[in-house]
Amino acid sequence: VQLQASGGGLVHTGDSLRLSCAASGRGFSGHAVAWFRQAPGEERTFVAGIARSPSSTRYADSVKERFTISRDGAKNMVYLQMNSLKLEDTAVYYCASYSTFSTIHFASTPDKYYYWGQGTLVTVSS
Repeated sequence: VQLQASGGGLVHTGDSLRLSCAASGRGFSGHAVAWFRQAPGEERTFVAGIARSPSSTRYADSVKERFTISRDGAKNMVYLQMNSLKLEDTAVYYCASYSTFSTIHFASTPDKYYYWGQGTLVTVSS
């Protein structure tokens, strides 16, 4: 599986942006997927994740009620809809995945994820 993240850009506070993660290769439907982000000088942190079952999602407290993760199995795509963007959302965003038998559980630490996209930069300015 190869992942490619896209959709980043320069926006202002309060704006919205949708990131996309395109997967190629077989078996993506058997993967849990997450978005992580990394700001300059900081560690990579969990933003949102989605299990094999699209109804099972989890968010970092800092993005709850503002971000929504979703997946389209037919297109092998995962999306991160980001609303009400804040300055502190500025970071490189990575999509990542790993194969799992669980349909509802998934990890939230980067070390559990095997496949990574190249990252897409989101810059929020005032």
